[in-house]
Amino acid sequence: MQVRQISSEKHLSYIAGRSSVSFLQTPAWGKTKAGWTSQSLGWFVGDELVGAGLILLRKVPKVEKYLAYLPEGPDLNWDNSNEVERALKALVVFAKDRGVFQIKMGPHTWVRRWHAETLKSAIAQESAKVIGEVTPDQVNESGIALLSQLKALGWKQRKAEASGFGDYQPRYVFQIDLAGKTEDEIFEGFNQQWRRNIRKAEKEGVTVRQGTISDLEIFHTCYVETAKRDHFTPRSLSYFQTMWTAMREEAIERIALLIASHPDHEGAIAATTMTRVGNHSWYSYGASTTAARDLRPSNAVQWEMIKIALNEGADIYDMRGISDTLDSSNHLFGLIQFKLGTGGYAQEYVGEWDYVLSPIWAKAFDAYMSRRR
Repeated sequence: MQVRQISSEKHLSYIAGRSSVSFLQTPAWGKTKAGWTSQSLGWFVGDELVGAGLILLRKVPKVEKYLAYLPEGPDLNWDNSNEVERALKALVVFAKDRGVFQIKMGPHTWVRRWHAETLKSAIAQESAKVIGEVTPDQVNESGIALLSQLKALGWKQRKAEASGFGDYQPRYVFQIDLAGKTEDEIFEGFNQQWRRNIRKAEKEGVTVRQGTISDLEIFHTCYVETAKRDHFTPRSLSYFQTMWTAMREEAIERIALLIASHPDHEGAIAATTMTRVGNHSWYSYGASTTAARDLRPSNAVQWEMIKIALNEGADIYDMRGISDTLDSSNHLFGLIQFKLGTGGYAQEYVGEWDYVLSPIWAKAFDAYMSRRR
């Protein structure tokens, strides 16, 4: 097995033949990442393409040394242990020949799932402080085996932050199964609070529409307010404009913008972006104003995205990252509490793993990045 660079067209052709891959593994995503160089890679057995991925390369200043990152990828047959070993060895050979000192990847393979009712019961009984302490409803044996295999092959995983989030990408996410369901069935799966909030938003005159690139300024104003309120550093308007352009050029369904409005409030009172690859739709960036919170626009805009995903044929609506906390006193508890109301399930991925080719350069680069934060 060999790893070779492939064209964006060949990469997209591969993606089209899959039920889905992460939107972070599309050629368009590479175009949004300032400070990184992106390449599409193919895994070949002879001339047969058996896997693909987007690799991001971060250069060390003044020297030809790189950190290589495959966010939520690559897309390989992770269920076949023999193929996994060959594929990862081929990736290491490819990286070594190009001055890479460390590879970071995050196989999009799940390990455990917990239904909303299971987690709500654990919260009510105060029987667990974190999700991992709760007996899962489903276990993916292939995912469990992959964890052991990665360790055996010399890949290492950084200790999770105290927040329970992953390294770069979230290890725990919250998803809703849409396959074979109607809008009414999904709505009835929401808890009483969610149904009440959606109806209240509609009764109070909240409207939700799909936006265009020109509406990104409205979105960004709302997003900056959210960042200030929730204490995180916002991305620039140009970042979202670049993302929109790259994704829409790649595929019209790759990104959408939802704007919630109300006659008594100027601009957006809530706004989100959503992405789709194949049968998988993701809620990606979200924002809301404090002034209009009582109108429940966040519930309204989520419901609209779910309906769009369903009508476009998605089987999964992905609400993205959650902390692993089940402690109601934790400041991150509200995130999982909000998403539990949809009646979906929490899912744990195998997470992100590192393979260090040059410990000296890896340590130096970590120190360099720490000084920049």
